[in-house]
Amino acid sequence: MKILITGTAGFIGFHLASYLLNRGDEVVGLDSINDYYDVNLKYGRLATAGIDRASVEYNKLVQSSLHPKYKFIQLQLEDKTNLEKLFETQKFDKVCNLAAQAGVRYSLTNPDAYINSNIVGFINILECCRHHQIQHLAYASSSSVYGLNGKTPFATSDNVDHPISLYAASKKSNELMAHTYSHLFKIPTTGLRFFTVYGPWGRPDMALFLFTKAITESKPIQVFNHGDMRRDFTYIDDIIEGVVRVIDNPPAGNTAWNAAHPDPSSSVAPFKIYNIGNSSPVRLLDFIEAIEDNLGKKAEKQMLPMQPGDVAATSADVQDLVDNLQYRPNTPVKEGIKRFIDWYKTYYRAD
Repeated sequence: MKILITGTAGFIGFHLASYLLNRGDEVVGLDSINDYYDVNLKYGRLATAGIDRASVEYNKLVQSSLHPKYKFIQLQLEDKTNLEKLFETQKFDKVCNLAAQAGVRYSLTNPDAYINSNIVGFINILECCRHHQIQHLAYASSSSVYGLNGKTPFATSDNVDHPISLYAASKKSNELMAHTYSHLFKIPTTGLRFFTVYGPWGRPDMALFLFTKAITESKPIQVFNHGDMRRDFTYIDDIIEGVVRVIDNPPAGNTAWNAAHPDPSSSVAPFKIYNIGNSSPVRLLDFIEAIEDNLGKKAEKQMLPMQPGDVAATSADVQDLVDNLQYRPNTPVKEGIKRFIDWYKTYYRAD
């Protein structure tokens, strides 16, 4: 297959591109390389895939020096004209849209970034898929769409009409937009609600990275809601295995779908939503203890109240993933944390 992956300088996109290239697919990677977090880490990811920083220019396809089937382009999804040209010239079979303005807290102070990237950018992707016979669009949603929901584990059959951050609202919007295009134009689309992804090459604004860096540098860590939080931490390799199975299995439409009792996660249209999570929520203080054990160093904790936009607990019901794709994420958190810290020490030469 020839697959466009957006967000390939990002955490999940980088790992997905590596996986697909290793199995023999042809990949075009796209990323805006914005400065939401350290661009050096983004260029570091690209470098491991054979994309040299000096060769990257806006709207220029760059050939990987390591993978003959990999090209990369720096491009914003909001740039509709050049995005359409890319689709026209490259003739993709499938698209995996992982590019987005990430982060819950950042959306409180920079809302425009979410509208531009996550809404305008996504409609441009949908339009390109519509006009270029794309066989399947898989795209990143988020567990944050569950918002104020109190029933756990979170199931894709649950109503998700009460988001508590603009980031979450933008992801819910993506799901609605995708269903519209699946219904009107018969484009197979699958939304992926990721649950707290972590692992090597992870984002510096995420808890594991922040805690590891602070403890290593003997600085205090901020523990929100006084540590009374549970997260369904999901290891990156488990996420990638789930994404690949989804890409390979486009939805055909649910013939048993009932309009009188509509299931939000499927449709008569070729549309589907999956959770991808570990289904084993971990208490934040236990998560921190596992980091301390791997570093051999105790954290100085600043106990703080809940941050606006955050939720107290997440937990994924992945039964659809098991039933339809025979897959259940299962990497234990302690093992995943060890792999991350081993990478962190090597990459940053930290003791």
